[in-house]
Amino acid sequence: MEPAQSEMNILSNGKNHDLGDDMSVPMKTLLEEDQFDDPDGGLENEEFLPSADGKKPIRFTDFEGKTSFGMSVFNLGNAIMGSGILGLAYAMANTGILLFLFLLTAVAALSSYSIHLLLKSSGIVGIRAYEQLGYRAFGTPGKMAAGIAITLQNIGAMSSYLYIVKSELPLVIQAFLKADPNSDLWYLNGNYLVIMVSASIILPLALMKQLGYLGYTSGFSLSCMVFFLSAVIYKKFQIPCPFEEFSANSTAAHLSVNVSSHGHEYTNGVVHADDDDSHCSPRMFTINSQTAYTIPILAFAFVCHPEVLPIYTELRNPTKKKMQKVSNISIFVMYSMYFLAALFGYLTFYDKVEPELLHTYSRIDPYDTLILCVRVAVLTAVTLTVPIVLFPVRRAIQHMLFPTKAFNWLRHIAIALILLTLINMLVIFAPNILGIFGIIGATSAPCLIFIFPAVFYIRIVPKDDEPMNSVPKILAVCFAALGVSFMVMSLSFIFIDWTTGSGHAAGGH
Repeated sequence: MEPAQSEMNILSNGKNHDLGDDMSVPMKTLLEEDQFDDPDGGLENEEFLPSADGKKPIRFTDFEGKTSFGMSVFNLGNAIMGSGILGLAYAMANTGILLFLFLLTAVAALSSYSIHLLLKSSGIVGIRAYEQLGYRAFGTPGKMAAGIAITLQNIGAMSSYLYIVKSELPLVIQAFLKADPNSDLWYLNGNYLVIMVSASIILPLALMKQLGYLGYTSGFSLSCMVFFLSAVIYKKFQIPCPFEEFSANSTAAHLSVNVSSHGHEYTNGVVHADDDDSHCSPRMFTINSQTAYTIPILAFAFVCHPEVLPIYTELRNPTKKKMQKVSNISIFVMYSMYFLAALFGYLTFYDKVEPELLHTYSRIDPYDTLILCVRVAVLTAVTLTVPIVLFPVRRAIQHMLFPTKAFNWLRHIAIALILLTLINMLVIFAPNILGIFGIIGATSAPCLIFIFPAVFYIRIVPKDDEPMNSVPKILAVCFAALGVSFMVMSLSFIFIDWTTGSGHAAGGH
């Protein structure tokens, strides 16, 4: 095959033959008049195609997939599992059990379908990079749009994770040591702690050459969340309803709170949060002023799409069917954990649950050893998620700035250092920037989950195979429209928050 011909066998509108699951099958040459111009002489195309001598040019994404099926499930599951699990009990309190279950099931199914669209498009053009799918669909603007969306979405996610470390880790250390909250001890300074965590844990993991190496830390991160879930289930049977709230004025003599007492007096520094048993019955269906805010939170509960194709690239013996199975298992496991955490958290506190579940436990006993250990586990899980989220950002930056360059350790390390330095500076010096990232997340998340997979699929899948009036294409159009509606809804809620000062999150990972 001549080089000039090989540059045209993957087309911007995807008019070629479906390769099925095996992406190593050579592609047939097709000539199209509407191919995008490539000012770089086809270098974008050559990254995924053999050259005239039958060998692919070496690129930074080229390596043999060696990650096992199980490790891939761990990595994708860890990418899905964010700190949002802490707010799902509050979401259930404002929707009811049945409505929450319906919404969570619908979002899980839509996320699986979205990944199907990505993998189907990927299989047709033989590409396992989100940015390159954008290039095949819309040329350079499509590649840049996907790369920028991934970069902004994941930088926002990493910033929120490290902000949790900055704000929560000093409180946990203080509670364990019973230290004075007004002391100037360095290990109670969140700024120092977030830098130490970034340098000692996140950076070494982020310097791994391949995402697959993080399978073990992802497995440990998920085990921390299983511990969190186990504690939530256990506490359901230990805390009475109405629960007894720890008095803010209690002294050290009152640190031991008897949560099994059902008395109605003000005794031992304990006051009852509410003596009305009507607040201790679950609601199957609830509509209130906060219900609408839970929809974006649930809609973005399964954000993992920037990580899907990198994980697919490193999967051992990769096929579309195998990667879809990895995705389905990861989504199902997270779906189960989400529902159980929300259910038992809600059944513990009912309508008294706070937007951050662990803070509600602290109202009962801020020195509860089990809950403190759970908070450490959640902080560990959040910390170990940051390297997973950083990999697609580095990959997107390299696709946008160095698409034809071979892998280089210096560039690999430099991008990770710059990203972590930038994120630490944002978290330390501009914590209010998280509000801006809320808008970015409300814009980029619907694009990555709904809009881009759908429009890429519509453009890439040949019209000869699936015309626009076919059922798959109509579903893809509806899916993109759904993403636009989620984006408008999320931005509307953020605008309402800012104008009313209610402080609710419109959504996020």
